[in-house]
Amino acid sequence: MHPELREQQKMDETAGMMLLLATWILTALVKPPSAAALWLSLPAPNGTKCIWEDLDAGVLTLAEYAVARENKSDVTPTVSVKVTSPSENTLHHQENITTGQFGFTASEQGTYKLCFTLDSTENTSIQTGVNIDWKIGFAAKDWEAIAKKENIELLCGFSKGVELGLRKAVVYAKLIHQRMLYLVGKGEKMKNDSEKANYRVALFSLMSVAVCILSSALQLRHLKGYFHKKRLI
Repeated sequence: MHPELREQQKMDETAGMMLLLATWILTALVKPPSAAALWLSLPAPNGTKCIWEDLDAGVLTLAEYAVARENKSDVTPTVSVKVTSPSENTLHHQENITTGQFGFTASEQGTYKLCFTLDSTENTSIQTGVNIDWKIGFAAKDWEAIAKKENIELLCGFSKGVELGLRKAVVYAKLIHQRMLYLVGKGEKMKNDSEKANYRVALFSLMSVAVCILSSALQLRHLKGYFHKKRLI
């Protein structure tokens, strides 16, 4: 092999290694919270527990859940599951089940609520819990399927899989950018609400002072007339 070609190949491999390393560092440092394994204990009977999650519009959400007994029992109680949007629309509702899953793409920005309700049981000694595997945004994507669909290599190596890593880094960057825009918008809204509240407080204070002055003037006029009538002054 020609020395210049060999040198160029080494430079390409070095650049690929550095790019892959930078991608790993980026994904390790800026990875947003996108997946959570949760355990909820449901008190008997008819115990209800809810969890909330703030989602941006367009974010994909996938979740699996399973009921488990916390103590030894021959019967696994059933639960009712309900997922509601910020506008109180029902996105998922199941009753009398022990396992299930749901998935949706957030249609609006806000707080989504997931509630589990233990179905009626006469044996209050049975301790029941729900194991939840909730994946949001980045974690909900099937990267292996995406790689196969777009013919991206997943084999181990310094120069292989760089494209997939870059795809992940781009998605991370977009998620962070969306989150920053959400926080900026939320900060502006809080600022506007604070200014409105300050204006209302100031207006109420001025009205209170005006009422006090008017009341004092009326009292002074009444007392002055009273003292004149009694010829005290």
